[in-house]
Amino acid sequence: MTPLQNKLALVTGATSGIGAACAEELARKGCSLAIAARRGEELLKQSERLQGLGSPSVTTWPLDVRDRAAVADFIEKFAAEEGAPDILINNAGLARGLAPIQTGDIDDWEEMIDTNIKGLLYVTHGILPLMVARDSGHVVNIGSLAGLYVYPNGNVYCATKFAVDALTQSISVDLLGTGIRVTEIDPGAVLTNFTLVRLNGNTEKAAKFYEGFEPLCAGDIAAAVMFALEAPPNVNIQRVVITPVAQRNPYVISRKGK
Repeated sequence: MTPLQNKLALVTGATSGIGAACAEELARKGCSLAIAARRGEELLKQSERLQGLGSPSVTTWPLDVRDRAAVADFIEKFAAEEGAPDILINNAGLARGLAPIQTGDIDDWEEMIDTNIKGLLYVTHGILPLMVARDSGHVVNIGSLAGLYVYPNGNVYCATKFAVDALTQSISVDLLGTGIRVTEIDPGAVLTNFTLVRLNGNTEKAAKFYEGFEPLCAGDIAAAVMFALEAPPNVNIQRVVITPVAQRNPYVISRKGK
């Protein structure tokens, strides 16, 4: 029996990348899952996969975390049907564009702010009272190395991840005296669809970013999340910073070949 068996985890952005990898690892450990994302059809596919991996129960919640009213409705239904989750993984997030601040696309900025900051706030604000009421739970926020260092043309994306860092620290302090743990996971370069989304589907440019070094994979980040979740109950892993060996900060990467 694993420490996570029969616990209930809510994972946002669960249909791809780090969110999907976290959900899959939790399923292998016998965790019940509530998975949320915008793409309803992908959620159903993921649900079948997760049950096949060992999750005793998987519920799907089509959700755009940017929509405040939709999140409020989701929280109400979730609380009524499933109660308080043992684990909340705030993974939903994205980057859009790679341009200097003076030529950036304001629509891109708003999408990042609405998803990475406001979406995290909406979900956390709704779920935390459920955890506080029973004095237990674990909140995991997926941050970024970009929340610790800025880099050229990263501007607003970096700002949103700096905000995730500040919010994670604030959430942790505000929960002092409760049994709720709070963790931030800050990945460096991970080979997911992150760069492809950022570059609006330009596969050539996205592939070029990963040339000459071996990036992390989503499973590496999921392993770090499990490390924090499976720590003894009196231990709170506050932050994990994880990069490929070839990367030391967001734009210092050795490209000597894989």
